[in-house]
Amino acid sequence: MTAYAIAHLQDVRLGPEIVDYIARIDATLEPHGGRFLIHGKTPEIVEGPWPGDLVLIAFPDMERARAWYDSPEYRAILPLRTENSRGTAMLVHGVEPGYRATDFLAKAGLA
Repeated sequence: MTAYAIAHLQDVRLGPEIVDYIARIDATLEPHGGRFLIHGKTPEIVEGPWPGDLVLIAFPDMERARAWYDSPEYRAILPLRTENSRGTAMLVHGVEPGYRATDFLAKAGLA
């Protein structure tokens, strides 16, 4: 099942360190099957506050997402981002093809 790395980045200082991070991140994704779906885009907000930009990276599964995040290659460049921006990052499972919202109710025993 597809898994995603999601980052909500705020106050990014676009200096040499972030430029270096951006220049090197693609090489860390490739061995783990990761690819950008959204990168540095400011969402069109339709409800609630959202200061900052969004990054969304897809991986074939959660194991590869975790392996990427924990890889020595990514850990080597991670401080370039964390020391030059403020934000939240997470890994999350996607849903199976054909998933419907009511599947959640069934799984929770509410349907």
